[in-house]
Amino acid sequence: MGASPSDGFRATKEYDDDMADMGNLGALSRYADVTRELGSSFVASVLEAGERQLYHAPHTAALIAAWDGNSATAALAMRFNGALHALARQGHIDRLSALYRLEHDDFDGAIGGALAAEDDFVAKWMRDPPQTNEVGRAASILSALMVVRQETGLPVELLEIGSSGGLNLNLARYAYDLGGVAAGMPGSPVHIAPKWTGSPPPLETVEVVSARGVDLRPLDPSDDTMRDRLLSFVWADQRDRARRLQRALEVARMYPPRVEQGDAVVWLKQQLDLPQRAGLSRVVFHSMVLQYLTEPGRNAVIDMIAEAGSRATVERPLAWVSFEWTPTRSEVQLRLTCWPTGETRHLATCHPYGDWVAWRG
Repeated sequence: MGASPSDGFRATKEYDDDMADMGNLGALSRYADVTRELGSSFVASVLEAGERQLYHAPHTAALIAAWDGNSATAALAMRFNGALHALARQGHIDRLSALYRLEHDDFDGAIGGALAAEDDFVAKWMRDPPQTNEVGRAASILSALMVVRQETGLPVELLEIGSSGGLNLNLARYAYDLGGVAAGMPGSPVHIAPKWTGSPPPLETVEVVSARGVDLRPLDPSDDTMRDRLLSFVWADQRDRARRLQRALEVARMYPPRVEQGDAVVWLKQQLDLPQRAGLSRVVFHSMVLQYLTEPGRNAVIDMIAEAGSRATVERPLAWVSFEWTPTRSEVQLRLTCWPTGETRHLATCHPYGDWVAWRG
């Protein structure tokens, strides 16, 4: 049996405290190297130019400087880029829109002008948390569900915390290539094929009986404003991601995800307290969510899942699928804990947006 995923999540607070000592000075440019490593030189250049041009936007600069907490955990750099991308998508600042269409590379000129003209818009946009709802992560989550199916032979009911627009609740409606293993729904307009290393996951059919989620600020995939917000968080130089997201949004129009508005801790307790039908595997999953919870909230989620696991039986098993950063944010791990045994496994190391999966099995 491996270490519990809760060990890493409980240690996150210590890491955040250490990082907070650095303050928010250089919060944008400091993340530029990270985005380059993740495959976006464009966003890296946006963040570096944004740092240089921030003096044009006193309200945005003050918001970043006075941010309460760790800027990396709060994803301030991603909020900033998302705000500029949203402005670019609106189309009324020609130079910025052209930059985000990759038609020129005058980052300082376009971003400086946009910040001077729309300081209040950027500051207001950044106050809301990121809403990536990245469907590329569904490949890793489905792979973990295939392991659950292999071990239990049962259909699943899915409970997701931090669902955003609920696009990953529709994961059974997407088509996948998982290291040469074809999975999901053949012919789906959403095709997810991450670069895969290691052996493929077990070839199992995942039968989803129900899929429900919760979010503090759920996004309605049928609402054009909300769709634009999701698309603004996709990096402009990664157009395949944008096309995949647009197709997932169309699937969500046809099959609206069931996402409730509420607190994840309260909602999850309510769901885990509901009677579980025999012959059905209950699965709690989340992707890039725990970092946004308070320490008490994060610990409450961990404890209540473990407590529900202690009640699990072979006829009513429980599984926990986690797609999250490690405490030092050195890598993203796909981890699976299954009850009644309580065994935890590190199934894979993954790209944060699901572009690649290094399967450990």
